[in-house]
Amino acid sequence: MNRSFKELALATRNLHKAQELKRMLEGLPLQILTLQDLPEFSMPPEDKPTFRENALQKAVTTAQQTGKFSLADDSGLEVDVLGGEPGVFSARYAGPQATDPENNEKLLKALEGIASEKRTARFRCALALAKPSGDCEVVEGTCEGVIASEPRGTCGFGYDPLFLIPSLGKTFGELGETVKSQISHRAIAARKLRELLQHLAS
Repeated sequence: MNRSFKELALATRNLHKAQELKRMLEGLPLQILTLQDLPEFSMPPEDKPTFRENALQKAVTTAQQTGKFSLADDSGLEVDVLGGEPGVFSARYAGPQATDPENNEKLLKALEGIASEKRTARFRCALALAKPSGDCEVVEGTCEGVIASEPRGTCGFGYDPLFLIPSLGKTFGELGETVKSQISHRAIAARKLRELLQHLAS
């Protein structure tokens, strides 16, 4: 790995996301830092209209404030019959301090009476890698599914208990991390990211 590139700061305070990203980047000769390792850092607001723009804003701000290569994730759920909601508001769908169960409950209420074939949805993830110079690149990943009629499974976080993969007959909450880490939106984006990081190594 390039001598100037030994540390990668993850621009997220979501410990679940940080843990997933760390697992997906295992094997790279990098020290992965979270914002818990950088207590003086302040996250910018997620006020952009797209996942891509929010990820870019977080990654660039983190790189500028820390002087380190920085990686930011912005991701969420898009439900077709709801016009793409909750979208960039996924984490705060039921309010600024909403819990995962509260967000899931609001989503189920919004889909009451909607037939299963019309409950199509996707998880979308944008990963932005920013250099201290300000240069940055973005990779994206999506995973298609449908919204179940009730929460199923206790694995994962967020909307995982509601996000059903029809071909497997299970939600992300039932699949467990091993399978999820192969097919999820974040896993798909992370595989593209590894290619970028390997390129930097050369």
